[in-house]
Amino acid sequence: MNAIRNNTREERHKLRRRRRFRLLVGTLALSLAAFIYTSSASLFPSTGAEIVVSPLSLPEEELQAQLCDPTPEPAAAPDNIFIRDIVPGDTLGSIFNMFEIAPCTLQQILAADEEVLALDTLRPGNRLTFTLDKEVRSLERMELFIHPARHVVYQRQDDTTFGFEEVILPGIWEQDVLEGSIEGSFYLSAKRAGLSEKETAIVSDLFGEQINFAREIRAGDVFQIIRSQQFVEDEFTGQSRIEGVRIFRGKRLYSAFLFEDGNYYDHRGESLARAFRRYPTNTQYRVSSPFNPRRLHPITRRISPHNGVDFAMPSGTPVLATGDGIVSRVQNHPFAGKYIEIQHGTQYTTRYLHLSRFHVRTGQKVERGQRIAQSGNTGRSTGPHLHFELHVKGRPVNPLTASIPKASSVPKAKLAEFNQRVTELVSIMEHPQHHIAQPQRESAPQNLTGQTEHTKIVAQRDSRIAGS
Repeated sequence: MNAIRNNTREERHKLRRRRRFRLLVGTLALSLAAFIYTSSASLFPSTGAEIVVSPLSLPEEELQAQLCDPTPEPAAAPDNIFIRDIVPGDTLGSIFNMFEIAPCTLQQILAADEEVLALDTLRPGNRLTFTLDKEVRSLERMELFIHPARHVVYQRQDDTTFGFEEVILPGIWEQDVLEGSIEGSFYLSAKRAGLSEKETAIVSDLFGEQINFAREIRAGDVFQIIRSQQFVEDEFTGQSRIEGVRIFRGKRLYSAFLFEDGNYYDHRGESLARAFRRYPTNTQYRVSSPFNPRRLHPITRRISPHNGVDFAMPSGTPVLATGDGIVSRVQNHPFAGKYIEIQHGTQYTTRYLHLSRFHVRTGQKVERGQRIAQSGNTGRSTGPHLHFELHVKGRPVNPLTASIPKASSVPKAKLAEFNQRVTELVSIMEHPQHHIAQPQRESAPQNLTGQTEHTKIVAQRDSRIAGS
């Protein structure tokens, strides 16, 4: 970093020397021109009443303006603000070393991050912005840009403490319809249709108890998927959700529709998700610290949000997954301790902190009630306990009172509303051009009869429904 600053200062010194040299040469040239002009005027006097003004008699500001370059140099960026776009191989520690920020400051930032745990998942595409005090060069503010709809700001509160603010923008969700017929595996067919790897896995998980995608899907089977993608000021955030799926396998129809409660149901209103457990242990232990966005931290004694529930329990107590899902994180954080995060479909995420031992790995599928870890006292902790969090659509909620998926059908009071929702989504699947302003894409491939692939797929689907 010192080398970068030294190079910058050297360039500025060179630029000043070049300007002073040009000014000196210009001044000498103008002086010579004035002398010649004055001498010639005395040898050849003018007959008019001309007043000759020497350039040297101009105000200093005007003279400087005439002698300087016509295009001013761009203003240099403040030398107390540094930006780092994350690249493969970056770690938070290596970045702090790059900008010569003290290790104790890194620990203070990680302490502030304990409740949000945003810094454990740095990946290419994220950006870190550091603002240093101009005098003492200490870190005053750090901003983590995750995607256009989410960033986290860490702001210094005093000499030893940072606070955080998580900014989540709603953005605009735009629908599109993806459909295709099976050629090879469902995975490859879905990828060809435009689904991401994560979206394909979500669809597979939705029907995991109904369809064996490796053995039961056949060539010619048809699928339709409504997907919504999030945009902020026309920039895709990378976030998406599956709103509706129909799979036509032989003469059978499999369906999944996302309802307002965050759960998926088939077209008859039957739940596709197994019920969640309310507690992450077989025994209901005492709550030692409840969910509280305005909690007074027991160690720092400052107002700090407590995004989960603490259960006092002996170290080594079996910790259970509260729902089916995929393990998205297995980490060891200096303040959260050993912790696990599980993604349950597109809406729900659970976290289990201060563990003593892991029993799962990142990317592993887990089932409700499966033992995933043992409780402990790791990280910044006042005693053996389990910190448990539930996040819905990216926001922490009280896991003891929040609505969680239940293995049941749509409530009767909501059935008419659900049926209307299904009708709307099916209509979009059947006639997407009437409902969605599609972006410009390459035209659909034509078969030998001039029929588009989309029409061909719909015709196959309709013929199967008619024959069922």
